[in-house]
Amino acid sequence: MLRTLIYRWYERQLERQVRSTPMPRHIGVLPDGNRRFARTAQLASSGDGHRRGADTIERLVRWCDELEIPVLTLWILSTDNFQRPEDELEAIFEIVEERIDGLLEMQARAQHPRRVRAVGRRDLLPARTLAAIERLEDATAGNTEAELLVAVGYGGREEIADAVRRMLADRATRGDSLEGLIAGLEADEISSYLYAPDVPDPDLIIRTSGELRLSGFMLWQSAYSEYYFCDALWPAFRRIDFLRAIRSYGHRQRRRGR
Repeated sequence: MLRTLIYRWYERQLERQVRSTPMPRHIGVLPDGNRRFARTAQLASSGDGHRRGADTIERLVRWCDELEIPVLTLWILSTDNFQRPEDELEAIFEIVEERIDGLLEMQARAQHPRRVRAVGRRDLLPARTLAAIERLEDATAGNTEAELLVAVGYGGREEIADAVRRMLADRATRGDSLEGLIAGLEADEISSYLYAPDVPDPDLIIRTSGELRLSGFMLWQSAYSEYYFCDALWPAFRRIDFLRAIRSYGHRQRRRGR
């Protein structure tokens, strides 16, 4: 009982501090540690760890809603993850499909409902999973106040390669020469062909589980992002962990290369 009271007091103190500092407009999250959590908690399978992680994702969306953070990107599945055992991948796809209705209900109740979009190589996804995602996208397409990007079948290098391919194809359709393309190529043009070019670059990127790397997450967009690494495994990630990340961001001086 006393521990709970202290926790709640500390959480309120953190929230007051967070609300008095600059707030990120876009947070990217690498929710890492589901499998390790499953082993540590002696769960029946890694799929159970991913299910616990999915619960934390839903809580995170609510925490961002409470702080009115307009854009949230979550990396659910990387292109590298497709090398994992088939039964683990099947569990992940099932969890994505199971949570679609919950996300729809959450957005229907939200004060500032989010447009939900998937970013990544959709051709890698099973047809039923892709159909569930597209149903969610269609149902939330009219939400204009906030965004939730779900990176699934995503890799930062692949995103840049796909962007360059689309740009070259467009230029070829317009009849541009290779020489003209080389002479006029600008970084902003490549940016316009990324998976979600209409959202701002992430101000803050959070990774859990104690890993100190980005593993290719939003390579192009994260040039001036602030990073926060947390030791908690993703299913054990608490609201105070989230608030600490936001507080850390609020106390930094962002120079953007200047």
